[in-house]
Amino acid sequence: MVLALTVCGLVVLLAAAGLFVFGVRRRLIQRSGGTFDCSLRWDTPEKSDTSGKGWGYGIARYSGDRIEWFRVFSYAPRPRRILERSAIEVAGRRAPEGEEELALLSDAIVLACLHRGTRLELAMSEDALTGFLAWLEAAPPGQRVNVA
Repeated sequence: MVLALTVCGLVVLLAAAGLFVFGVRRRLIQRSGGTFDCSLRWDTPEKSDTSGKGWGYGIARYSGDRIEWFRVFSYAPRPRRILERSAIEVAGRRAPEGEEELALLSDAIVLACLHRGTRLELAMSEDALTGFLAWLEAAPPGQRVNVA
């Protein structure tokens, strides 16, 4: 009986510690500012896939001329993907369709992009999209920016 209570207590303690580390990591990522909730689907097919598969929920952070994307459910201190402003080409935008509506946040807009020849999709709120497109268009003179 004592052993079972000890094991249960350790499991609860480990779960609480894991959640605490998620929270601390998110605060450290957001500490420098310029962050927004952003889902990402990497290496997408040419025709849009509305099955809802492949989306990763994350936090994106502006860092100079690049965006750093962190997975929410990860302990990694480094970004999972880095997108350089000069390499991003916006191909179009659309509303989530089909099962995507369940996989993404309720107010998300899907932005189809190319980054160094790789197709990807970003899903973010309307406000975050406005800021993202403004950031893309605010590139220093001489840099190529393609916004559809």
